[in-house]
Amino acid sequence: MIADARQRPPDTDRFLAILETAPEAHDLFDRGRDIVVARAPGRLDLMGGFADYSGSLVLELPIREATFAAVQTDPRRRIRIISMGAGRAGRSPDFDMPIADLEEAGEPAEYETARRYFRRDESRQWAAYAAGVFLVLMRERGVRFERGARVLIASDVPEGRGVSSSAALEVAVMQAVATAFEIPLAGHELALLCQKVENFVVGAPCGVMDQITAACGEAGRLLALLCQPAEIRGLVPIPPDLAVWGIDSGVRHFVGGTDYRAVRVGAFMGYRMIAEMAGLAVAVPPGRPDGRGTMRPGPVRILDPVYGGYLANVTPEVFEERFEEGLPEHIRGRDFLARYCDTTDPVTEVDPDATYAVRAPTAHPIHEHARVSTFARLLAGPPDERRWRCLGQLMYESHASYSACGLGCPATDRLVEMVRQVGPAGGLFGAKITGGGSGGTVAVLGRPDAEPAVREIARRYAAQAGAGGHVFAGSSPGALAFGHLRLGPGGG
Repeated sequence: MIADARQRPPDTDRFLAILETAPEAHDLFDRGRDIVVARAPGRLDLMGGFADYSGSLVLELPIREATFAAVQTDPRRRIRIISMGAGRAGRSPDFDMPIADLEEAGEPAEYETARRYFRRDESRQWAAYAAGVFLVLMRERGVRFERGARVLIASDVPEGRGVSSSAALEVAVMQAVATAFEIPLAGHELALLCQKVENFVVGAPCGVMDQITAACGEAGRLLALLCQPAEIRGLVPIPPDLAVWGIDSGVRHFVGGTDYRAVRVGAFMGYRMIAEMAGLAVAVPPGRPDGRGTMRPGPVRILDPVYGGYLANVTPEVFEERFEEGLPEHIRGRDFLARYCDTTDPVTEVDPDATYAVRAPTAHPIHEHARVSTFARLLAGPPDERRWRCLGQLMYESHASYSACGLGCPATDRLVEMVRQVGPAGGLFGAKITGGGSGGTVAVLGRPDAEPAVREIARRYAAQAGAGGHVFAGSSPGALAFGHLRLGPGGG
């Protein structure tokens, strides 16, 4: 619990007011028992982006906007979830299920069974991000929920804008549930469990940087995370001569979308081919259903003492000298499977009928890891505008690499170009598309006094595009730094 109420982010009091006055809260909660409140922010991806699943270093900032979750245990073995924002776009804001629906013969259900359960009603699919927390705790931590839970969710993190509203939701709910049910979770473990919610219950093949930032980030600092799988390298203060913003393009991003998934599959295909070219030993385990009723080997396990299973550990020099020319620009799924059996990715499958880009998705995480590593070194150096210009150039290179992979977007290209036109003379050094790409938010780096220029770009962009233009400014603590609040008879 936060010791000093003065340290609470300003949105805390707004959420507490919702608990006190909203009819939904009065309908949901029993005022005679404790309510646990947790909070997790969205994140702005400054550098690293979707290379996280290939083991890259990433630099992430927890943003001001956050998701709150309030949880109260229920004597009945039911999960009831009310989302204050889910009543739009044809979604039902009220979700209710017996915990028995997450069980099979008294044991936790398989993840695939749960995915089908939540997908059968499109208006209630959003609930998988919250209710999935219970199944993951059952499967991964052996928790037996003898009681149910009542959950109220309210969020300021906009959906589909590349600032990880899903991770903020998962982390807030996981933190509140773990506290309410007295399940000890360290921040690192909490984040990895939340990733499993998204990968295996929701079915979105995200990396872990979003959940780690939402859980372990600190206000005003960049979280440096080496995604192998989730090694926090430190919390990097943003120099006083620099500031970071995000500008919403208004184009909805979805990490489970075809482009992101296809690029991820292509990167793992590339790693599989590199392992073959490098002469690494390959072990193929027993087969698995491929979704069409037949069995095929996989996922492949590569005994790799050289690169440790991560593309990011291949240096750009070695890649260009030894491997790049050996990778196809594209390959048909069935041709890849016939030669290589499968990839090492546990959360995606190769579609035999699809054609995948390979060379560009493989090159991106290799070069991105090098860019982010250089960026981090420059950021830690003495204040120097020449350094800041180099940081901006690295961001522009990262943005171009997104486009080469097929994850670019005309709207975000336009925003990046508008930043480039203002340039260092106007206090702006660089910009890039963020997260999973294909829309969403553009990260901008500049001098602190350049915020009026950023807001003018956002204003002009929104006027031209008829959408977007929200500016993400400021930062806030992650779920662990926030802690929790306990309200009611047993708390303050």
